Amino acid sequence: MTRIALTILWALHFLPRHLLSLFGQLIGLLFFLLSSERRRVVKTNLKLCFPTLTPQQIRTLTTNHFMALGRAIADCSIAWWSSSAAIKKLARIRGKEMLDQALTEGPVIVLAPHFVGLEILGIRLSLEENAQSMYSNQKDPVLNQFLISRRTRFRDIRLISRQDGIKSVVRALKARLPLFFLPDMDLGAKDAVFVPFFGVNAATVDAVPRLAMLTNAKIVPVTVRQFGPNKPYEIEFFPAWDNYPSGDLLADTKFMNEFIESQVKKMPEQYYWVHKRFKTRPSDEPSLYD
Repeated sequence: MTRIALTILWALHFLPRHLLSLFGQLIGLLFFLLSSERRRVVKTNLKLCFPTLTPQQIRTLTTNHFMALGRAIADCSIAWWSSSAAIKKLARIRGKEMLDQALTEGPVIVLAPHFVGLEILGIRLSLEENAQSMYSNQKDPVLNQFLISRRTRFRDIRLISRQDGIKSVVRALKARLPLFFLPDMDLGAKDAVFVPFFGVNAATVDAVPRLAMLTNAKIVPVTVRQFGPNKPYEIEFFPAWDNYPSGDLLADTKFMNEFIESQVKKMPEQYYWVHKRFKTRPSDEPSLYD
């Protein structure tokens, strides 16, 4: 099934962009209709994070999310198979001078929250910069090997499995190889602290402030935003955080979540709501997804 799906996506990348976007929206709507579990996860997340929205607003935002996700999956076909020139047209970059400046001063952790265009962001930036990135192995070995091959096709990006530990990450950071870090997945209670995300306690990996403290790295956030069918994605770098880390692990992790919240509010339909962000609960709290 994975090979069939990838073959279909490969065929789609030949389409004009406006038709590709239309197919992507159809993919998203099909996902919305067929995956009742993920539909329920998205609605639960939205209700928790936006408690003032009406049921109709939640339904509309849920539908818009699946359509944005479907479009991003279809647009990934360009990132995975098209030329570097086509990928540069697919996504433009703003503020990269902030990353360049930080790299002249020392180690850098690029903080990249999970928006639907994240795969496009990673491949687009691989045209510009050597980097390292931690990733989670996919359960499907065919998909896992495919993603590795696509993410490294333009440059020898150093991909490190989360299961491999961080010693080599620290050495590369100190050698000024920037680390692209995705900080907002619920990976369980290990190496995580509970801090609010949209007012809800969320198990949040605390590796960003820990690594920053260990290596004296600056934190440079980056986001990716999807626009209209014929418009490029926008990758935006932000200024390095001042006085970070502060030495207070909980406060630093909370600050990180607050930054991500501020970006989600700009494009709420584009955050990766299909993920069970609040799956891990404190021992005295029931599951939020039952």
